[in-house]
Amino acid sequence: MSVAAARLRPAPRAGGTGPQSRKRRSRALAQLASPVSVLTVCHGGRLHGTTVSTVTAVSREPLLLGACLRAGSVFAELAVAEGRFVVNVLDAGQGELARWFADGSRPTGAEQFAGIAWEADPYASAPLIDGALAHYTCRVFDTPRVGDHDVLLGQVTRTAVHDGAPLLSYAGGLFAGPHRKGNQHDV
Repeated sequence: MSVAAARLRPAPRAGGTGPQSRKRRSRALAQLASPVSVLTVCHGGRLHGTTVSTVTAVSREPLLLGACLRAGSVFAELAVAEGRFVVNVLDAGQGELARWFADGSRPTGAEQFAGIAWEADPYASAPLIDGALAHYTCRVFDTPRVGDHDVLLGQVTRTAVHDGAPLLSYAGGLFAGPHRKGNQHDV
């Protein structure tokens, strides 16, 4: 079956729509382990950051990353307006940083970066957070609405990678991922 034909088929129901069904789906989604990142942007001199646990490689040529953000997110609006942003993939020791940028009651603007070591990316002017495992500087490629989220697609213009273990989100918690330098294989 072709991809186009598969798109025309109706999707199977995901086990109902009641409260118990939503709980089951939420519990099932929590079983997906993913690296935790802080996205940063600087638009018109206004700094903003947000924690996400859904950054994924979407394409290798061109190199595109995708991040899922709640619909109407301030971050997505600022990134689209600026046209660029940074993905900071967090190290296992940066759990407090992840929680900070996930806290909706944190200060806005530059105040949310007070006490955090960072430098401005030369292209995006957005914070490159010290100690992160990787930095991806991105140009906004697209922002399609998918279900109840906006998917921020960024074309990677620059990368920096550092050694360490990743911070992972799993089952509602944050965990240190394994680090096995030298035991990596291409698949």
